[in-house]
Amino acid sequence: MSDQIQFIVEKLNQEPFRKNYNLITFDSLESMQLLQLLNDVLGEIDPKHAVDIREELPEQTAKRMLSLLGILKYKPPGSISDLSAFRQGLVTGSKPVIHPVLHWLLQRTNELKKRAYLARFLVKLEVPAEFLQDDTVADINKQYEELMEAFKNLHKECEQLKTSGLSTAEIRRDISAMEEEKDQLIKRVERLKKRVETVQNHQRMLEIARQLRLEKEREESLAQQKQEQKNQLFHTEQRLQRAQLQLKEMHHAVVDSKPESLMKKLEEEINFNSYLVTEKIPRELESKKNSTYFLQKVVAEPAMSQSDLNALEIKINEVNAQINQLIEKRMMKYEPIDSKFSMYRQQASIISRKKEAKAEELQAAKEEMASAERQMLQKTNEAHELEGSEVLKGDEFKHYVNKLRSKNTFYKKKRLEIAEITAEYGILQRTEELLKQRHEAIQQQLQAIEDKKGISGYSYTQEELERVSAVKSEMDEIKGRTLDNMSEMVKKLNITVAEKKASLAPVIKELRQLRQKCQELTQECDEKKIQYDSCAAGLESNRSTLEQVRWWRVSSCFLFYLIYVPPNTFIIFHACIIVLSYYIEPNKIIIKLFSISFREQYTRMILEQENLGKKLREKQKVVRESHGPNMKQIKMWQDFEQLMECKRECFLKQQNQTAIGQVIQEGGKDRLVL
Repeated sequence: MSDQIQFIVEKLNQEPFRKNYNLITFDSLESMQLLQLLNDVLGEIDPKHAVDIREELPEQTAKRMLSLLGILKYKPPGSISDLSAFRQGLVTGSKPVIHPVLHWLLQRTNELKKRAYLARFLVKLEVPAEFLQDDTVADINKQYEELMEAFKNLHKECEQLKTSGLSTAEIRRDISAMEEEKDQLIKRVERLKKRVETVQNHQRMLEIARQLRLEKEREESLAQQKQEQKNQLFHTEQRLQRAQLQLKEMHHAVVDSKPESLMKKLEEEINFNSYLVTEKIPRELESKKNSTYFLQKVVAEPAMSQSDLNALEIKINEVNAQINQLIEKRMMKYEPIDSKFSMYRQQASIISRKKEAKAEELQAAKEEMASAERQMLQKTNEAHELEGSEVLKGDEFKHYVNKLRSKNTFYKKKRLEIAEITAEYGILQRTEELLKQRHEAIQQQLQAIEDKKGISGYSYTQEELERVSAVKSEMDEIKGRTLDNMSEMVKKLNITVAEKKASLAPVIKELRQLRQKCQELTQECDEKKIQYDSCAAGLESNRSTLEQVRWWRVSSCFLFYLIYVPPNTFIIFHACIIVLSYYIEPNKIIIKLFSISFREQYTRMILEQENLGKKLREKQKVVRESHGPNMKQIKMWQDFEQLMECKRECFLKQQNQTAIGQVIQEGGKDRLVL
C-alpha cells in the first residue's frame, strides 16, 4: 500500500497535475478532497468530467464516475467485490476505494485517454424496441450504426498510417510523380489525336472503334450473365439434393422414432408456446401499452423548456435519493415478523425471473440455432463451390476443436507472458526514471559541494580522466592485438617463403643448367652469324656488280626501242618490259614504274598499322585489368617493408637497451668487488 501511495504522489506531482503533495499531506486529505482529486484525474482523461463536484449532487457525481469507470473497463479489486459497497465508498470518498482507482488510472493515462476518446463515438446509444418500429427512427438508427462502423474503419486506417511510417514528404513525392505521369499521359493522348487527325476518315474509324469496344463490353457482360446462370443452376441443383437428403433423413427419423418420444417433444413445445401465449407475451404487451400511454401523455402535454427538464431531473434525483434512504432504513430495521413472507416473496420473484430468463434464453437459442443452420448451409454451399471439400463431422470435428482449444490455451499463456513482460517493462522504466532523477540530484549536490570547496569541475575532470584512461587501455589492447596479428602474418609469410624456396630449389637447379647450355649455344650462334654475314657481304657485292651490268643492258635496249622502233610497236615493248621486270630487283626505277603501284604499298602499310593498333589495345586492356591488383600488391609490399623496418628498429633498440643494462650490471658488479 505504501508503494501504491508513493506512486500516486509522484504521478500527481508531475505534469499536468503539479499538486506538490508528499505522503503526509496526501494521506491527510479529506473525503471531498479525495473525490475532487479523483475527478481531476478523470477530467484529464476525459475533458467532459472536468467539473467541480461541489456544484452537483453526490448521486450525480457517483453515477458520472461509475459510468466513466465502466467505459474505461475498471474492475474493483478483490477486497471490494460487492458493487454496492464500492458505490457507497465512491460516494463517501473512502480511501480504500479511491486509492486503488487513482493508482489504476495513473498507471495507464495515455491508454485510457484513447479509450475515452473512442467511447465518445463507439458507445452505442440503446434505443427501445418500441421506438424502432417507427420507420424514421429505424432509418436514423441504421444511419447511426453505419456511421459508427465507418468511424471504426477510419480510426483503424489512421492508426495503420501512424504505425506504417509514411511521411508527408513521401506522399508529396508520390503525388508529384503521379501528376507528372498524368501530364505525360495527357501529352501522349494529344499527340495521338494529332496523329489520328491526319488520317483520312478518322471520325468514321473512331466511331467504328467505339462500337467495337461497346460490343466487347457487351460480350463480356453476356459471358458473365451466362456464368451467373450456370452458378444459379448449380446452386439450385445443390439445394434440391440437400432437400431430398433432408427428406430422407426425416423419413428415417420418423421410422426409427417412437410415439412416446414424439409426444414428449410435442408436449414440451406446447408447454413452451402456452407459456409464451399466456404469460410472457401478455406481460410484454401490457408493458408496451403502458409505455405507449405514457408517451402519448408526454406528447399531449405542452412543450417543456430546458429549465423545466432540469427541475424534473432534480425532483427525480431527490425521489431516488429518498427511495434509497427508505430502503436502507428498512434494511437496517429488518423486522423479523415479515422475514418469512419476504423470503417467500423474494424466492417467488427469483423463480419467476429465472423462468422468464430461461424462456428468453430458449427462444434466443432457437433463433440462434436457426441462424446457425442457415449459416451452415451457406458455408457448405460455399465449400462445395470452391473445391467440393466435405464438412468435418464426428471425430474429425472433435479433433479439430481440441486442436483449436490447445492453440487457444497456448495463445492465452503467451498473452499473459506478454502482459507480465509489459508490466515489468513499465516497472523497469519507472525505476530508470527514478534512478535518473536521483543521479541528477546527486550531481547537483556534488556540484554545489565542489563550488563550496572551491574545486568546481573536479568530478567532471575525474570522469574525463577515467574515460580517457579507459579509451587509452582499449587502444593499447587494440594495438597489441594488431601487433600480434602482424607478427602472426610475418610468421606465416616466412613459412610460405621457405616452402616456396624449398619447392623452387630443384627448378632453380635445372634452370642454372639450362642457362649454361643457353650461353654455349648463344656463343656458337654468334660465331655462325659472323661467318654468315661475311659470306653474305661477298655475295651481295658480286650481285650488285651483276645487276649494274644487267641494268645498263636493259636501259640500252630501252633507249634503242624508243629511238628506232615505230610508235605502233610500243605495246609490244611494254609487254617486254613487264617480262624483264621479273628478272630485275624491285628497288629499281623501271620495276617501280611498271610493276608496283602506290595503292598496294599504302594498303600494306595501313594493314600493318591496324594490326599494330590491335596489339597495343589488347596490351592496354591487360594493363588496365591488372593495374588495381598490382597497385594493391605494391601497397602491401610497401606496408610489409615498413613493418619489417619498424621491427628492425625495435630489435636494434632492444639490443641497445640490453647492452646498456649489461654494462650497468657489470659496472655494479665492479663496484661491489671494489
